[in-house]
Amino acid sequence: MDGIVGVVLAAGRGTRLRPLTRIRPKALCPVGNVPLVDLALERVVPAVGAVAINLHHGRRTLDAHLPHDVHRSVEEAPLGTAGALGRLRPWIDGRGVLVVNADAWCPGSLAPFVDGWDGERIRLLIAHDDDLHPTSGLAGALMPWADVAPLGAEPSGLYEVSWRQAQADGRVEVVRHDGPFVDCGTPEQYLAANLQASGGESVVEDGARVEGTVDRCVVWAGAHVHPGETLSRCIRARSRLTVLVR
Repeated sequence: MDGIVGVVLAAGRGTRLRPLTRIRPKALCPVGNVPLVDLALERVVPAVGAVAINLHHGRRTLDAHLPHDVHRSVEEAPLGTAGALGRLRPWIDGRGVLVVNADAWCPGSLAPFVDGWDGERIRLLIAHDDDLHPTSGLAGALMPWADVAPLGAEPSGLYEVSWRQAQADGRVEVVRHDGPFVDCGTPEQYLAANLQASGGESVVEDGARVEGTVDRCVVWAGAHVHPGETLSRCIRARSRLTVLVR
């Protein structure tokens, strides 16, 4: 564990998840009443010696929410997945890195994924696939220091600047993940993650008022479903903001 650190990528603007991300940063949108970033930390912490999170959109809110022992990497402009690691190179300092996206709902510790890693190849946990593609659902990634050291702190993606060439060189090990996985990038996907987490029941956050009827919905704290009101397959984020999913 001392030789591996974790990085949770949480700097995205959440453009596709709007208007929800106008209220909360994407990493703080809850699935099963738990913020996505907390779920990501639950997956990573058992497998590493220390954790860092990159911050940009909603960084003050995220900073106030995070545990004090999590290292913060503030990006004045979004750096992408590779640029985020490039900026963190002095902190990573020769260690291997376990990388996850804060907006991916994928329950379960990553300790079994890390176990037995050779520390030389890039090991990728891919949702429901045996191969790496540009649009693969990434449930986790292990990168040796040799692949992190060349990364610069400029906007760039890991697939483009690292993984594609490593794959061509036969240096990528793919581990298939057949468990639950949802990329919460859109309202539809976000609702789907919540319904999977709840077994299909509506998810009502503490601090919400539901006096009407909800069917397969998410209701955030501070929102109100009024008497006589019926909601189906939607997200009530505020009393005056409802996102319908059809």
